[in-house]
Amino acid sequence: MEGKLIIFSAPSGAGKTTIVKRLLEKYGDKIAFSISASTREPRAGEVDGKDYYFISKEEFLHRIAKKEFVEFEEVYSGTFYGTLRSEIERIWEKGKAVIFDIDVIGGLHLKRKFGDNALAIFVQPPTLDVLIDRLRGRGTDSEEKLKERIEKADKELAYADQFDTILKNDNLEDACNEASDLLVNFVK
Repeated sequence: MEGKLIIFSAPSGAGKTTIVKRLLEKYGDKIAFSISASTREPRAGEVDGKDYYFISKEEFLHRIAKKEFVEFEEVYSGTFYGTLRSEIERIWEKGKAVIFDIDVIGGLHLKRKFGDNALAIFVQPPTLDVLIDRLRGRGTDSEEKLKERIEKADKELAYADQFDTILKNDNLEDACNEASDLLVNFVK
């Protein structure tokens, strides 16, 4: 069975994860979260099989060779992320749409691959400065990692117009309400 995909992409810190979590709380009967595979180390509190499928780089490359990913990329130097075909099929078999919280390039790959069955939403932060403040406020990254995230975010903002819609996240409640409307209209 082939169903629908709702893709939320944004630079790190734009608010896509918060928006996706709210949608899952509200529409858990209609949508399910696609858990990405990653070669990065889990952060404090993250659970394998819930937040990500944490796998070794060797295992990731082996799965690429076996064509088990619908999309993947080396997001940061030496760190891979990807979407397993089996993960999408698992959700579709439950009769639900798949919702993604995914980086910008991965989101565009999914949109190209699934076409009209996918709604690609770019979450736009108010400004790059606000995004930088949010990333610093997390306190999860070294200064070097933070610099890498900021450089990547600056490049990713240029891809916004390649998405089906741009969701401005100036106010979280407004952004969540707009995301809810987009989801309901697409999944119906």
